Amino acid sequence: MLPQKILLVDDEAGIRDLLRAYLEREGYVVRTAADGRAALEEAERFQPHLVILDLMLPELDGLEVCRCLRVNSPAYIIMLTVKAEETDVLVGLGVGADDYITKPFSPREVVARVKAVLRRARNETPSAPLFFPGLTVDSERRQVLRDGRPLELTAREFDLLWFLARHAGRVFTREELLDGVWGYDFPGGTRTVDVHMGNLRRKLEGEATGCRFIQTVRGVGYRFGEAPR
Repeated sequence: MLPQKILLVDDEAGIRDLLRAYLEREGYVVRTAADGRAALEEAERFQPHLVILDLMLPELDGLEVCRCLRVNSPAYIIMLTVKAEETDVLVGLGVGADDYITKPFSPREVVARVKAVLRRARNETPSAPLFFPGLTVDSERRQVLRDGRPLELTAREFDLLWFLARHAGRVFTREELLDGVWGYDFPGGTRTVDVHMGNLRRKLEGEATGCRFIQTVRGVGYRFGEAPR
């Protein structure tokens, strides 16, 4: 089994060196970049499975790098930020980040997050596609078709949709979704579920007023409302 690849982007050499040492000790192949433009160039060459991305970067900031990565890369993105305000976190999640870690952090925490994400991705056994009226969810190709047209979902959005669709009709609390999709708890976690769910709904439903697929169960959580054919 080939080692998984991580791109680490931070303008602080000390953080890059420290995290690289911890990640390589776990067997990951790690490359680094110190600014936004270098990050995009390295991502194109390296094709990482996961990107650890600082929010505050020279050349291009982390948000712009995240937007650009989401056009061409299926990699998971964990954003590093010194800003603890909810708005900064939500903007990062809104442009495609999968998770976030607030500085200062423990290198062991970063490694634990990375291992949880990549272990879940590697161990997931592809299943037969799920077919719903107007929607196909294919785990082997990690592809979603809406009325025959492919949807551009982030890695985490696909994971969330696949989890809900496999359990169509069942209601999940936000905490259950954190455990089932993210595989761990982290600060602001339940709010993160709401943000990802909102992004996913917009991509599934467009500007439609009704929520045909993902439904909110007030006071409880969310469910996928259609039964597979």
